[in-house]
Amino acid sequence: RSSSLTSSELHFPFCFNRTMATLSSTLALYFSFTLLCFNLISASFSPLDHYLVNCGSPEPTTVDFDHRRFTGDVSDPKASFLTSTESISLADLNPCPKSSPIYHTARVFTRPSKYKFVIKNPGMHLVRIHFRRLRGSLDFSNAKFHVLANGFVLFNSLSMEMGKDVEIVKDYVIGVDSDKLVITFVPSEKSNFAFVNAIEVISAPNDLIADVAQYVSFDKNEQIRGLLKNGFETMYRVNVGGWKVTPFNDSLWRTWVTDDEFLKSNDGSSKVHFGGRINYQEGGASREVGPDNVYNTARVIRSSGSSIPELKMTWTFPVTKGYKYLVRMHFCDIASIARGMLFFNVYVNNNLAYENLDLTEVTNRLLASPFYADFVVDGDSSGVLTLSVGPSNTSLPHAVDAILNGVEIMKINNSVGSFDGKICAHAVLKSWKRGNGNVLYPMLAAVFMLLMAFVIMHRRRTGVTDSVVWWRLPTEIPEVNLKYGNQLSSNKL
Repeated sequence: RSSSLTSSELHFPFCFNRTMATLSSTLALYFSFTLLCFNLISASFSPLDHYLVNCGSPEPTTVDFDHRRFTGDVSDPKASFLTSTESISLADLNPCPKSSPIYHTARVFTRPSKYKFVIKNPGMHLVRIHFRRLRGSLDFSNAKFHVLANGFVLFNSLSMEMGKDVEIVKDYVIGVDSDKLVITFVPSEKSNFAFVNAIEVISAPNDLIADVAQYVSFDKNEQIRGLLKNGFETMYRVNVGGWKVTPFNDSLWRTWVTDDEFLKSNDGSSKVHFGGRINYQEGGASREVGPDNVYNTARVIRSSGSSIPELKMTWTFPVTKGYKYLVRMHFCDIASIARGMLFFNVYVNNNLAYENLDLTEVTNRLLASPFYADFVVDGDSSGVLTLSVGPSNTSLPHAVDAILNGVEIMKINNSVGSFDGKICAHAVLKSWKRGNGNVLYPMLAAVFMLLMAFVIMHRRRTGVTDSVVWWRLPTEIPEVNLKYGNQLSSNKL
């Protein structure tokens, strides 16, 4: 022992250098592995249409927290997406350090304004629109507007408080059957302006949304077709039993939140984490449908004895009544010790949606192989959508008796093509013209009458009768008072 201590002390510099060399090699290997993982994630899906636009930014590119490069909306006039009659770019000179750089600038519109994107690959596209107020004297609570896209009404800011200092991401999947996608911002008639911080337009994988789903209600459980005729707005994307998944770890740059706030009761359930490889199969759920970080975690019900637990795991989600919802439930058996041991029931709004689900059968007898089920349900008057899984009459003792890995809930547009209200896109544009016309002409008339009164009073005081005084009327009435110290530029395009 004494000899070992002496030897270590005598060779300390050598050991230190050797340890540092090993540490350097380990760090290099770690960063190489991280870079490789990032490259694999990026290379797994290469969309033909891929637009990332940082609105209001004069910079050619802006890198966000997930290492994606956003292009300024007017940084290259030849490739500009913006076609606006009147817009103003703003920058936050004192941004929140925790916010992504794409939220440090914004483009403000005082009239209906459009972003046009050339579409090379018609079909379903991911459309994400980012909002966050900038710090300054501009009151973003006055931002009341609609957002339209190829006939869909995506968003009505009246339904949200735009003045709060939070990031709002509106996430859609919509079909584009032409060579252009046009996103239009329309200020409401009583609003001063509309604004946007960033826009994403990305080709969706062909297998992201299926045309078929199971319609589930109190008295029906039947297959329906024609889903791809609709658009979809993501309301919830949840990683059940796992951690938050950031866009960096998702091949479609999505965010998956934890399920804790939606879980009604966790009595009798437990979390499972899997360190092995997820067995994606051709024709089944792909990484674009659900990433590894969703399928390698889950919540389960497990029977420890000879009796089957009489309980269900239940999640509740607030929804807007009057809409239909596409509910996607993700499953991957990462908990069973052998095939053919997991059987359970799936419930949607307390209605039996899938009886005796056997993951071994639907995944070609592979464990840790992902599977998802799509259901269409109605948003009823309760304003709550409920999902549950629990043991079935074929569940086995001493086994896993229910499992759920992930949940996605997407609102389907209503009959007028809207995700937010009962007004169609054409009516939004028509009402803006009519509403603003009614406001503009009285304003001009009032200005004209005031000027004439001033001229008459001036003539009476000075006694001038042999000359005519003409006053130039303003040809443009400002629609928004932008007392904002961080203004970058004012563009009339």
